[in-house]
Amino acid sequence: MSHQSNRHQMAVMIWLAVAPTLIVLQLLLGDLLRDLPMVLRTLITASLAVPIVVYGLLPFLQRLRARLTWPRSG
Repeated sequence: MSHQSNRHQMAVMIWLAVAPTLIVLQLLLGDLLRDLPMVLRTLITASLAVPIVVYGLLPFLQRLRARLTWPRSG
């Protein structure tokens, strides 16, 4: 698999992890953060989203990708 293909797969995996995470956080916290300045809302949301994505969702998606793309023996 080419380096370029790996980069595209990683971009898709990151998008698949980040977009739903931000949507869920916005649904859960939108009312609580509504009156805060936009920069502060963004910092709070990013501070929650980054660990969820990096430590939770991306490892899961990487394992799933490995299962789907590795050749099966037998």
